[in-house]
Amino acid sequence: MMLFSATGSSPLLPHVLRRDAGTPFDPVKIDEHTKAISSGGDYRSVNPLGYVPALVLDDGTLLTEGAAIVQYIADLVPEKKLAPPNGTIERVKLQAWLNFFASEMHKGGFAPLFYKGVPEEGRDVFRARLKIRFSHLDLHLSSNEYLMGHGYSVADAHFFVVSNWASWVNFNLSPYRAVLAYRERVGLRPAVIAALQTEGLVPWPTTQPH
Repeated sequence: MMLFSATGSSPLLPHVLRRDAGTPFDPVKIDEHTKAISSGGDYRSVNPLGYVPALVLDDGTLLTEGAAIVQYIADLVPEKKLAPPNGTIERVKLQAWLNFFASEMHKGGFAPLFYKGVPEEGRDVFRARLKIRFSHLDLHLSSNEYLMGHGYSVADAHFFVVSNWASWVNFNLSPYRAVLAYRERVGLRPAVIAALQTEGLVPWPTTQPH
C-alpha cells in the first residue's frame, strides 16, 4: 500500500493510524503546490483533484478522504478496536465525529484562516465558529477521556491533527483546559510521536500564546 501525503497537513491523520494499526505501507511525499511526487511524476495522475491524502491499495484501488481511509485502516485490525464494528450505533457515532472534524472544524473553521486573501472581518467569522466548536469539545472532554468515552479511536487521531493547526493560524487554545489535557494524552501515544517525528513536526506546541 502507498500513502500519499504532504508534511504537516491532514494526511498526518492516516499516517498516525497506520502506525496505530501496525500495518505496512510505503509513504510517498508530494509537493502540495506543484503536485510533484518526490520520486517523480505528477500526483494528479494518482488523484485528479490533486489533494491529499490518498491511499493506493496493493490491487491498485485508490482511496481518498481521510475519514474513509482511517476507517479502512481500522477495519484491517479489528482486534485493536480503533473503530467500533460496522453496523453498530457506536460506528455511526464515530462517523459523526469524523464528519464533524472534516466539515465543521477543517473546511468550515481552520481552512479559511490559511488563505491570505481572506479579509480580517471574514477571519473573525471563522474564529468565532471555532470558539463555539472548541467550547463544545471542551465540555465533552471534561467528562470523557476520549471522544468515544474511555477508549481511543480514529476520531481522536483526527481531532489531534486538526487541533494542531491552531498554532499555525494563531488560534489560542489556552481557554480549553480539557482539550489541552486531552491533547497531551493523545500526544504521548507512541504512534503519534513516531508519525510527528517522521513528518519533522517535533516538538509541536500544545499551547498557543495569548
